[in-house]
Amino acid sequence: MATAIILMGVSGCGKTSVGKGLSETLDWPFYDGDDFHPQANIDKMAQGIPLNDDDRQPWLERLHALTVECLDQNRSLIVASSALKAKYRQTLRGDRESVKFVHLVGTLDLIFARMQQRSEHYMKAEMLRSQFADLELPKHALTVRIDKPVSEIVAEIIENLQLVGTCR
Repeated sequence: MATAIILMGVSGCGKTSVGKGLSETLDWPFYDGDDFHPQANIDKMAQGIPLNDDDRQPWLERLHALTVECLDQNRSLIVASSALKAKYRQTLRGDRESVKFVHLVGTLDLIFARMQQRSEHYMKAEMLRSQFADLELPKHALTVRIDKPVSEIVAEIIENLQLVGTCR
């Protein structure tokens, strides 16, 4: 049965790096949620303006549609999305039990330091506090600490979710 893994957490927690690592290990496609934002959202974040629920809803619906399309075709996938609030996760999951959330967690200091190292991303490190403020801790997610190498994070996710590379 196909599975959708949603890697969630605040910006800078490593969703893309972990997603690429899982993709290589499992041979499942990886979709970075950032690539699905409309230009208006990107422009807003690039100006240091946090997105609101109305900004996020069409983006979340696009990611949900992608997930449903893949699962309906019996194809597993990995998606990176902040999914900060419970209602966002509900939109992403819909009625699909095969959608699994993995919450990547780290301290504000660790993530802020990482964000300051990246120059190619439109999300500004200064906006990190707003992401932590918006974060509603998930009740039904695998929680994985990010203070270790990506390869160890990937192995922990695969082991805990009992994943095998299938359904490309």
